[in-house]
Amino acid sequence: MTEIIKIETPLSDEDARSLRAGDRIYLSGVIYTGRDAAHKRLTGLLQEGRPLPIDIEGQVIYYVGPAPASAGRVIGSAGPTTSGRMDAYAPALIALGLKGMVGKGVRSDAVKDAMREYGAVYFGATGGAGALLARRIKSCRVVAYEDLGPEAIHRLEVVDFPLVVVNDSAGGDLYRDAVEVYGRM
Repeated sequence: MTEIIKIETPLSDEDARSLRAGDRIYLSGVIYTGRDAAHKRLTGLLQEGRPLPIDIEGQVIYYVGPAPASAGRVIGSAGPTTSGRMDAYAPALIALGLKGMVGKGVRSDAVKDAMREYGAVYFGATGGAGALLARRIKSCRVVAYEDLGPEAIHRLEVVDFPLVVVNDSAGGDLYRDAVEVYGRM
């Protein structure tokens, strides 16, 4: 078992480039949520030459549409969504300085190419564990696109949010590598 690496946001270029596929991470600090509709709006702003509602430099976006919070909680279940739906939008955000993305599932070659070029990383979160992941979220507030409901952009403060590096900036790919390793067994 590899040791758990603790990192904090915002991520520096050095932070992102030092991580390797398979690394287990505890992430702490501020992260933002965003799904398809929010990503479409963000890239629309970029195409129009308008500023984004959040500073993307060094940030991590969690692909999640959190459930409403029940009494006494800051957030409801907050499990990852399939990342591939953001693949059309992610390269432009990575080029602007986005350093990390959290979700589940494989990424396109275009996203992996942008991660290598600009020094970004893709983290996997455990699907089906949204209630457990929510316990690591200490605050949550909408910061943009409130009209999108759960798909609005939320600012989350997380402490020791458990992740694994799936794709790194050196071209490492946990999904590809695992198939190769376990396929030989």
